[in-house]
Formats: sequence, structure tokens, C-alpha cells
Amino acid sequence: MPVPLRELFDYLPPKDGPSVLPGTRVVVPFGSRQLVGVVVAAQAESRLPMDRLLPISKVLDQAKPLLDSELLGLMQWCWQYYKHAPGDVLQAALPPALRKVRGVLPDAPLQYGLTATGLERLSLPAGRAKAQYALLECLRFGAKTEDELKTQGERWRAKLSRVMEQDWVVSEPLLANKGAEYNFVENLPLLATAFELTAEQQQAISAIQSAGQGFSSHLLDGVTGSGKTEVYLRLLQPVLQAGQQALVLVPEIGLTPQLIRRFHQRLGWPPAVLHSGLSEGERLSAWEAARSGRARLLLGTRSALFTPMPALGLIVLDEEHDASFKQQDGFRYSARDVAVKRAAELKIPVVLGSATPSLESINNAASGRYQRHKLRQRATKAAMPSWQVLDLRQQITINGLATVAVDAIAATLDRGEQAMVFLNRRGYAPVLMCGQCGWHGRCQRCEANMTWHRSLRRLSCHHCGSEKPVPRFCPECRADDLVGIGEGTQQLETSLRQRFPDTVIWRFDRDSTRGKGVLEDQIDQVRGGEPCIMVGTQMLVKGHHFPAVTLVVVVNVDQALYSADYRALERLGQTLLQVAGRAGRADKPGRVLLQTYEPHSQALQLLITQGYEAYSEWLLEDRRAAGLPPLSYQAQLKAEALAREDVMTFLEAAAECFPPGKSQLWGPIPALMEKVAGRYRMYLLVQASSRTELHRQLDGWLEQLKSLTAARKVRWAMDVDPQDM
Repeated sequence: MPVPLRELFDYLPPKDGPSVLPGTRVVVPFGSRQLVGVVVAAQAESRLPMDRLLPISKVLDQAKPLLDSELLGLMQWCWQYYKHAPGDVLQAALPPALRKVRGVLPDAPLQYGLTATGLERLSLPAGRAKAQYALLECLRFGAKTEDELKTQGERWRAKLSRVMEQDWVVSEPLLANKGAEYNFVENLPLLATAFELTAEQQQAISAIQSAGQGFSSHLLDGVTGSGKTEVYLRLLQPVLQAGQQALVLVPEIGLTPQLIRRFHQRLGWPPAVLHSGLSEGERLSAWEAARSGRARLLLGTRSALFTPMPALGLIVLDEEHDASFKQQDGFRYSARDVAVKRAAELKIPVVLGSATPSLESINNAASGRYQRHKLRQRATKAAMPSWQVLDLRQQITINGLATVAVDAIAATLDRGEQAMVFLNRRGYAPVLMCGQCGWHGRCQRCEANMTWHRSLRRLSCHHCGSEKPVPRFCPECRADDLVGIGEGTQQLETSLRQRFPDTVIWRFDRDSTRGKGVLEDQIDQVRGGEPCIMVGTQMLVKGHHFPAVTLVVVVNVDQALYSADYRALERLGQTLLQVAGRAGRADKPGRVLLQTYEPHSQALQLLITQGYEAYSEWLLEDRRAAGLPPLSYQAQLKAEALAREDVMTFLEAAAECFPPGKSQLWGPIPALMEKVAGRYRMYLLVQASSRTELHRQLDGWLEQLKSLTAARKVRWAMDVDPQDM
């Protein structure tokens, strides 16, 4: 049932009608409501008396279960492993449209093919009906869907109606076994199709394919620009040609347009796409196309992992290190780990790709659970970018940019090249402060400063979303001396526009790319190659290929060097290497300017001089010495409430009932940002050297937590394998 309760519910079968199979959606009474639930099992007896059981009101999936046994088994493993409510977990496997009482599967789309009389018409000259004849020519070698026929021009539908009236073309439902074949292109110009493989790429492909058809997990560890996507394509082709399906997961919606184009170009057919940015109807259509088998290739973000795919033969997860693959609220799962589990259950290969692999994946490769394939050369034979560290203690800066960096940007533009300025902080300034009394704009609901968005004349909290107008005078001393402290992407953009008034400047952050299609349009403009400056946040880092970028300026990442989160240095290394990898990907050398107040930091020096592989090994040794993941296993019992005392009371009571065993328990510990959106957040941390022992104690603990009276005053949840503090 779609309720936050960690249990299943028993119902009687409907009074009339066939038996209900597991995986079927049903409508059942739940209190005063009628809700859509999913049947997970049928049995002869219940733990409750028969007179307390209610019958199912309606069976929604009459023909066959909506979720197959494979996916149902995976979801059951998920709710057991991640200690979450079964109903919430199963909701993740359904598109929003099918979670409603009136939700129904869409009809299969139509495809159009030639009739015998249509073939006869093609044997005659085109005559005056050239447009109609061209449409018939389009269908000569096989049926086409409406999406494919759109290439026949704006009036394609009118042409289609005329040829159908002549009985030259007929329509029929597009079924899975009649889906259009993937037209693999082999003879297009080199840049339009496959690049010539490097020896490392060929070796990786051969090793993955030689692992056979059963389960195998592979870590494709390739530097930025090494051609990991080309490896994916070469692995996908034989899978799809064999009539199987493939699932490709990416961390960000922004990565999907360029992959759609590339897959369409190479495979001759666009992949089905599934992510949260689509409309409800679009998500339902893509989901059903994959479930029915019509869509051979599904490209999506984290939630696409739970799509039913009856002939799934390969899973690819790009940028496997990315934090967005871990759901941070509700059903807190790791898409990377669940992808490996799904591949294991299906006995198929899974490929995890990254230029900066997570320490978990590196450790799994070292222990033999993953096969590691290294790509250390760029596919274009371009050299990796050079690094220059700018000591901000000895630099003159204007709006956060050292004059040396500004001069380097100017020289880059003079050569007709592009520059990128990276700062992972949107807005104009992170703090609005009074120069007289020191007042600064704090969020009333969070332990955080409000960011000054100058163009909107608003102060905004990036944690809870609260907003308020910028005051004209200081609210404390009434002085007319309010100034921004620190830099954000908007301030950098404004400063660079003043310095380079004749240069195109693009800003990439959540504020500037909010509209549909804006991000894709800006990326296409940059790829045109004209000299420009890009200013952006993390959005710029992930997988984008900008051939004309030769300079990257990293404004400041020092905050990670002081963080209390033990994962901060790992994320720092990943971010720096990923953003640096945007430079010099084509025929011109790349250069990275790193601005920092800590130029002699051991972490920064090791990363810059020896690279990510040595850096990650150093971090792993540090984790091993401290007994931290991935060399141990953790879970957090998270709690939040409006009153801090309620959180403390609950967590102290929870700690007292923690079952005996080998796991260690610490806390209560305040979250790194304790107050967010008016609620205080704290947690208990459980750590064990054995995953089995950890889960044994967690299962016993959850039973105890249900009965705590203090639990009624808080929101609490279990986070297994947590990724934040």
C-alpha cells in the first residue's frame, strides 16, 4: 500500500472474477479511502482473522500483472535492504500516472506500412504526386511510426491521410515483436559515426564481451575525454542486434540530449527517455514502451532503474561516482548498488563508468568483485590539461577572480578559443552584510545565510527555498551600507561582462537554465565553437564535451578542505578532475588555473601532481586506518522535529533499545546543518565491519523503534549506506 508503514497488508480476493497474480495493481479500501496497491504474494492463510479482512474492490490489470516477477523480487530486496516501507518502494517502480485509481496503460502506438497496392504504385513513375510518392518511398523497406514519418515535412499527416485513402498504406499497432529494427550505421563519415578505437578502448571492449552472457560487473575507469561513451556504444550494438534490451543511466537530465543525439545517430533509432523533467504522459509512454519491449534502449536518470524490461541484456551506469545516484529522502537507495543487484539477479553484465570512480567501486575492483578497465589516454590523442595553482594570499582579486586569471581569459579569447569559470555557488553573493554593524541576512528557518540574488532583488535560502525582498537599509542600525560578501555565479557573470563587453557570456546554473530546453540551447551554442566565456556551477562538470574550451578557471574550492564530512576530500578530487577535464579535449592544449588559499595542501598537491588514481589510493588508506566506509558499513537513524528536545528524546530512547551485537553506535549527532526549514535534524550512526551483522541488528532495532512513544513527535527514517552527514 502507498503508505509510510513498514508492513504488508492482507486482503481477500475479489468476490467475482479470476485470481489475482503478484505484480497486479488493485484498488482496495484503506480506512475511509480507496487506494491503489500492488499485490506481492498470494497465500491460503492470514495472520488476521478472516472476519477482519476486506475484499479487493477492483483489479486494474486484468490482462497480466503490471510488474513481472523479476522486478517484484528486486523491489522486495530493496525494501528489506534499505529498511523502507514496501508501498513507497513499489511506488518507485510505477510512473505517476499508474499510481492513481483511474490510471490505465496507453494504447500501443501505430506504425504504417505499405499494402500490396502501395507496392504496385511504387513500381510506377511518381507523376504529379511527388510528395505522396516520397512518403511511399519512405515506407519501401519497412513500416514506420509517426515519429519517423515527421521527417516528411510539416504536412506529413495530410500526405499520410491521402495515401491511406488510396489503400496504399495501412496502420497497425506497433507490437514488441514488430518494432522497427535498429539500423546500425557503419559507412557514414568518421566524425558522424564511430571514432577509431584506441588500444585501451579495444582492450576494454574485448575484456567485457569475453566475460560472457552471465553476470559480470565492470568498472570502466577512463580519464575525461578517453571515449567511455564510444565503449558503451560498441557494447550496446551487439546486445540490441540480438533483440535484447539495454538500460543506460546518467546522473543528470542535462546529459540526456547529447546522448540521445549520439545514440540516434549511431543506432538509427532514438532511445526511449525517462526522467523527472518529462510530463506525466511522456513518462508513461516511455515506461510502457520499455515494459512492452517496443523500446530496446532506455536512457534515463536514477528512477529509470526500476522500469520493467522483459528482455534486458545490459545495464550501463555513466558517472557512477555521482552523488545524485543516491536518493537522499524518502526511499533512500543507491542506484549504482541496485543496478549491480538487478544485473546479478538477471545474470547479465553491468558496466559502471567514471573518470573519477567512487572509493566504493575502487575497493570493489581491488577485492575482485568488479573487473577494472583503465583508459588513460584521451580518444583524440590530446594531452591532459596542465595545472597552475594561484595562491590567493599573493594575488590581487576583483569579484573573486585573480588578475592573472582574468588576463588568461583575455588571451584565450584573443586566440579565438573558449574559457570556463567554475564556482559551485549560484546567486550574486552568499551573504548580504551591513558594513556598519555587521548584520547579515540569515534564514529564519535554517542555520544558513540567505543568498543575495541581485537581479531579482531577493534574498533566497538555497536549503529551504524561503525568500524575502532585499532591505533598502540595514534592519538593525538603519545604515545605508549593505554589501555582498563573497562571490556567486551571477556576480562573476556581471564582472566578466564589464571586463569583456563584446564577448558572449553564458551562465550555467539552476537559476539561468530553469526553462525547458534552455540548457540544451546554451550547450548547442557553446558547441558552435565561437569564442565565449562560460560561468557555471556543478552543472558544467558532468560529461559535457566542449571542443573549443582550452582554459578552465576554478574560483575556489577550499571549503572542502575544512569540512567535517569525511567524504569531502573524495568529492573535491572528483569535482576538480571533472571540471578540469573540460579543457583541451580537441587539438589545442588545455590549461587549468586553480585559485586557492591553501596552495600547499597535501590533498591538492597529490591530486594535481600524481592524478586521481594515486589520490584515491591515499584516501582509501586514510579510510582504512580510520575504519570508515568502504572498509566498513554504516547506517543512520535520522530524526527531525520542530522542537530540538523532541529529536533528542527520541534518539536517546532509540539508543537505549539498540540490540546487542558487534556493531558500534554513536550519537545523537547533529547534522552538519542542524536546522533546515524550521526543523531540527540529528541522527544516530551505526557502524559495523560486517554487513550481515549490521543488518541483523538493524532489523531487530526497527521492531523496537515502532513501539517508542517518543517516535510520535518526530519524523524518522533509516538510511542504509548513507552518503551525507
